[in-house]
Amino acid sequence: MNVSRETQERLEAFVALLQKWNPRINLVSGRDLAFVWERHVKDSLQIAPLVAGAGRFIDIGSGGGFPGIVAAIATNVPGTLIEADQRKAAFLREAARVSLASVTVLAERIEQAKVEPAPVVSARALAALPKLLEWTAPLLAKGGKAVFLKGQQAQDELTEARRYWHMDVSIHPSVTSHDGVILEVSNLERV
Repeated sequence: MNVSRETQERLEAFVALLQKWNPRINLVSGRDLAFVWERHVKDSLQIAPLVAGAGRFIDIGSGGGFPGIVAAIATNVPGTLIEADQRKAAFLREAARVSLASVTVLAERIEQAKVEPAPVVSARALAALPKLLEWTAPLLAKGGKAVFLKGQQAQDELTEARRYWHMDVSIHPSVTSHDGVILEVSNLERV
């Protein structure tokens, strides 16, 4: 991965903590743990250029810190991570402390989160696009963009989402998955 030595060290501290906590609270699947760098860290790093330069970002359904903690480490952009699972939220707080990631963790449901809209909203492996957009719309600042890491169903999800939403979408190919993409959504408005 093409990151600075300091960023690499911070990512290593985060991954070491993830490996320590994973057996207790299942942050990533057990079979993925051996591939955490390629499958999760490198995958999450793909959004760094889309978050960099934003004043702040919101990551929804942050789970094990992908992509929220990784993006905060890689860009030094302050983030708000929203995760309803109290145990995962506790992990995220400790991960932020250990990795020096500038994030605030909200341990609540996305729909109930009271947070000022941000220029960037991100999510990975959370829900189908129509539901993601429903959660994202109130959290996205005017003129902002949403950044979603999606898999092979991305095109079908886009087709379905366009029934309910007007939006501009840029599709970036994934460097970690032959059938994965990053959807960059802007100008989001309900139909």
